[in-house]
Amino acid sequence: MEFLRFEKVKDGKYLKNYEITYLNKAGKEKKYEIVSRRELSGIEDVGGQPSGVSIVATCKNRLLLLHEFRMGVNRTVYNLCAGMINPNETIEDCIARELYEETGLKIKEIKKILPPSFAAVAISDTTTYIAFVEVEGNFEDHTSENEQIDANFYDKDEVQKLLETEPFSSRAQMAAYYFSLYS
Repeated sequence: MEFLRFEKVKDGKYLKNYEITYLNKAGKEKKYEIVSRRELSGIEDVGGQPSGVSIVATCKNRLLLLHEFRMGVNRTVYNLCAGMINPNETIEDCIARELYEETGLKIKEIKKILPPSFAAVAISDTTTYIAFVEVEGNFEDHTSENEQIDANFYDKDEVQKLLETEPFSSRAQMAAYYFSLYS
């Protein structure tokens, strides 16, 4: 593929829309649309900086899942605790802040933080860390007035039932499936 042009076509509050013009392998000029959470300077900047974290949290052999309304799909789905990294914030601080804001829980131990991975490769350059943590504390609602989130812990059997009947985000579904097999 040969890239010809890269231009911003819309500047939203949270998402920036870009259009990439390129020559395909048959030599035909094509256009491709992407969105980013960041301001991109050019094609070389696409996918260059992580923007958030998804948190796979457990407590005493139970998996933390959020049951939250997501505007993008107009329904309530099971999801992982997740959020965006603030400027000058470490990934560890982001994990602690997002966990507390969405659930009231605190980190007991960070077990592993995976390198950033692409969240939606077909439409976005957004990359996020996946963090595996053990948590403690009591649920408290510290969410903004724009969020509708119910957090809860689920044991292996409960997770298996949810996987058969409830809608999930893809990352939460994958984490829940592996939790149900190996916990």
